[in-house]
Amino acid sequence: MDPTAAKIVLAAHRGDSINRISNKIGTSYSWVYDWITRLDDKEIISNTDNGVRVRDYEMRRRYEEMMGTLYSRDEVSQEDAYVIPHFAGMEFAYTEIDAAYVWTHGGFQIARGHDDYPVFIEVHERDVDRWIEFFERFGVDTTVGERPDATDIDGSVHYVLFPQKAEIDIEWVDGNPVIPLDDAVSQLMETRPAYDPALEIIADEYDVDIDPGHRDQMTAD
Repeated sequence: MDPTAAKIVLAAHRGDSINRISNKIGTSYSWVYDWITRLDDKEIISNTDNGVRVRDYEMRRRYEEMMGTLYSRDEVSQEDAYVIPHFAGMEFAYTEIDAAYVWTHGGFQIARGHDDYPVFIEVHERDVDRWIEFFERFGVDTTVGERPDATDIDGSVHYVLFPQKAEIDIEWVDGNPVIPLDDAVSQLMETRPAYDPALEIIADEYDVDIDPGHRDQMTAD
């Protein structure tokens, strides 16, 4: 019942590579590889040519209970805030501030602090109640559609869900599912003065053409 083993089993989705799992849980490839070998020997997961998959779902349930107990005892760290959603077994994508955060590899932060750290994710509308129940098991507050006032939230880390009726488009960056780059840039451009540093990073790294006159137009408006 090791926490690293639990994180691996909970974060693993059918077809994941070892590298993707290590990125999801923020643990070195070699350490994850070692644990996957042990878990494979115990027939808890399988590591095949087509990727990793969970075999023992009763053990997965026990791991989720264990991790929920561990996280609910202490305040969730900012690092673990990006690990926990992978345990839910439901599709999601980082959006809003976190789209900028993920696409800049953690190089851009805005309007968040150690005492108020919302994490913004797109989810399927049909899964909203399940997400709320899931985060409750980990002792973390959840709101839907709008960032709450910090005084209304227990703890620093909390999640803001943006329900989607249509299919969620996902790209993977550093083990994190995030809205596509074009969608992220469109969001950032809506309030460009606040996101200019992120847009500069994105323009340089991904060779994205950012309209240089857009900022002047927004300033004039």
